[in-house]
Amino acid sequence: MPRVLLLLAFLFVTSGCAEPPSKEMHQAQGAIDAARAAGAAEYAATELEAAVAALAKSDVAVEARDYRLALAHALNSREQAQAAAKTAVDGRARARGDAERELAEAVALVERAKARLAEPEVARIARRTLTPIQTAVTTAATSLQESRALLEKEEYTQVITATTAVTAQVETALAALNTALTPPAKGRRR
Repeated sequence: MPRVLLLLAFLFVTSGCAEPPSKEMHQAQGAIDAARAAGAAEYAATELEAAVAALAKSDVAVEARDYRLALAHALNSREQAQAAAKTAVDGRARARGDAERELAEAVALVERAKARLAEPEVARIARRTLTPIQTAVTTAATSLQESRALLEKEEYTQVITATTAVTAQVETALAALNTALTPPAKGRRR
């Protein structure tokens, strides 16, 4: 009797693998597509590549008629793709937060530069010195408007790159302004 049960169990297990695991392979492909839609290509590239590779191995196993191995790879692919989607969602949220923070800091810096340019002592600076500083701050303000548009399009990496450039530009302009406002040091008389 135990042999009969063992034989029935074996037949049950092997009958489940007598056909290609099409359903599981389709589920894995769907999970890969969902991960791509979630931004996995940018935020979870390693996990996405692992899912795609596992699905490709599943296809190879189907061609070799090793349906158990194909099933294992398809299930692994689906799991990897789901992990990639979760990582991508988390990465996208983190990138958005970073981009918003960088943009807010750059906006504050531009506002500080504008306020500094409005101070009365700035009027004493020579035009040839002051004009490039004013132009840099105006250009930075325009660049921030473009960064806001990029943020709306969810281009977080580009926002961070652009705002980093704006910050450097404004910091350079403020340094030049501070230099222009600093009176020259008087030399020692002997």
